[in-house]
Amino acid sequence: MSDFYLLWRNLFRRKLRTFLMILAIFVAFVIYGVLGSINYAFEHGVDSSADNRLVVVNKITFIQPLPYAYVGKIAAIKGVKNVTFANWFGGYYQDARNQIGTFAVDPESYLRIYRDDLRIDPAQRDAFIHDRTSMVVGEAIATKYGWKVGDRIPINSNIFTNKANGSHTWELTVAGIAYAAKESFNTSFIIFQYENFNESKTFGKDTVGWITLETDSAAVNDTVAATIDDLFANSTAETNTQSEKAFGKAFLAQLGNIALIITLVVGAAFATILMIVGNTMVMAVRERTKEIAVLKTLGFPSWRIWRQVLGESVLLALLGGLPGLAVAGLLVMVLSKGASGAIPGLALTLPVAGLGVAFMLLLGVVTGFLPAWNALRLNIVTALGRL
Repeated sequence: MSDFYLLWRNLFRRKLRTFLMILAIFVAFVIYGVLGSINYAFEHGVDSSADNRLVVVNKITFIQPLPYAYVGKIAAIKGVKNVTFANWFGGYYQDARNQIGTFAVDPESYLRIYRDDLRIDPAQRDAFIHDRTSMVVGEAIATKYGWKVGDRIPINSNIFTNKANGSHTWELTVAGIAYAAKESFNTSFIIFQYENFNESKTFGKDTVGWITLETDSAAVNDTVAATIDDLFANSTAETNTQSEKAFGKAFLAQLGNIALIITLVVGAAFATILMIVGNTMVMAVRERTKEIAVLKTLGFPSWRIWRQVLGESVLLALLGGLPGLAVAGLLVMVLSKGASGAIPGLALTLPVAGLGVAFMLLLGVVTGFLPAWNALRLNIVTALGRL
């Protein structure tokens, strides 16, 4: 009779209790798989930013604008290779719930700085540069709404008013569709011409949201950043220059601290399950005190019994955790399609899955250690005399 057979039979001697424990572990690892994948996608997307790109924002807060004149001054600083800028538009399509990351940009400089991140047909790129009322749409948005080149689309803003018609709507022609050159790049966006936007908005003329620059190399980043901030020190709009990665994380912080949320949710689920499964395993082994004593009397080594009890706990964790990760992977696939590229690279990756399996083993060892230790130390005479 194999050890695994005994282990399996002991684990499922009370099927309802075992099923409920497996279900609890299953739910915990579904939560872990989904939230862990989302966190990994966010972190991976931010970390893929170019090392030699810096972002200049208002020192007070990045939602405060900067004067457009800063763009030319920054371009003249030694070590700066390319400069562009963007203005948050607060865009949506048809319904305010259909929010789209929409930015007013300088077409030529913006596409030049992001040349390694975006793929766009050269003819479409030229059309965008020369047509002031045009826009480039990310692949995710074009796919979601079925837009194609040449379509005339009304884009609404929840911030700005168009002084040309008194509404919050700008009608823009789709000049091109941008595709991600890197898997982690988010294509859930719209960019349109800043010149058109600046002339038609009713307030904030000649200001930009932030300035993005490309340095000669990452080695001069700190020097360039310090030079920029010193240049505008004591001005009406002081600056804070940081890496694009840091800016991306600050921008994502608007959604909340993803890592903290995941830690709290998963930690609470794991702590609860740890107590439930640990207490249940102690009870299960206690119920078998007489049986364990008989096994020792028949010559079963203590270490073998210890291994059996600990193995039950580890197997229990794997039976609940592995299906949980599998279901989490399916949910993440569905979520990835439904998000239309808003979270690029969203998938149950090997690092997330590997860490999940490690958590299962840890859960099994922690919850099974005390029952296994008690079984190991069990005195035959005392155990038989107790019952």
